[in-house]
Amino acid sequence: MISYIKGELTEIFNDMIVVESNGIGYNINVPVSVIEQISSIGNKVKIYTYLNVKEDECSLFGFLTRDDLNMFKMLISVNGIGPKVAVGALSNISSDDLRFAVLSDDVAAIKALPGIGPKTAQKLIIELKDKLKLDDVFEAALARNTQGSATQTGSSNVVMIRNDAVEALVSLGYSGKDALNAVKAVEDIENKDSETVLKEALKNLAIL
Repeated sequence: MISYIKGELTEIFNDMIVVESNGIGYNINVPVSVIEQISSIGNKVKIYTYLNVKEDECSLFGFLTRDDLNMFKMLISVNGIGPKVAVGALSNISSDDLRFAVLSDDVAAIKALPGIGPKTAQKLIIELKDKLKLDDVFEAALARNTQGSATQTGSSNVVMIRNDAVEALVSLGYSGKDALNAVKAVEDIENKDSETVLKEALKNLAIL
């Protein structure tokens, strides 16, 4: 209903901000990460929003990127996870890391989030895993730092190298979870070729 709100940031609270647009002040529930990133009071902001409608109230939840908003929507699609729990989760983990945790079956990382226990964490993984792809994890993270066509080309190469390494490890008999963790642990991939990334990932598997 409301795609985003663009206006002046007038107030900041622990888990909420007020954005004034066309003479109306909107209370918007946000993750802590949003409060840490937004500018000072008085500056212009653009917040992507989700309107949660209940019998006795309507609440706005907001994010700095549409990607984070989409992750929020995926979270609340899981039975047992409401908007407040989803915002609390995204206050403690980035969308990129959450996607990676889902794809790598990292129950421990997800159940550590506030309001999410072991059973809900397992349910979240089961329900969201088929909705995500390995490319989502790598490309979304790279897109945040992509500027200019040259960088975009480099980012695409990194995604391809990472995907190739994961697929190679799986073909060698490693689980998808272990392969993902091993490749993620490889540093400075943008300056390495596929063979080097695979070798370092194999070394990581020896210590994971």
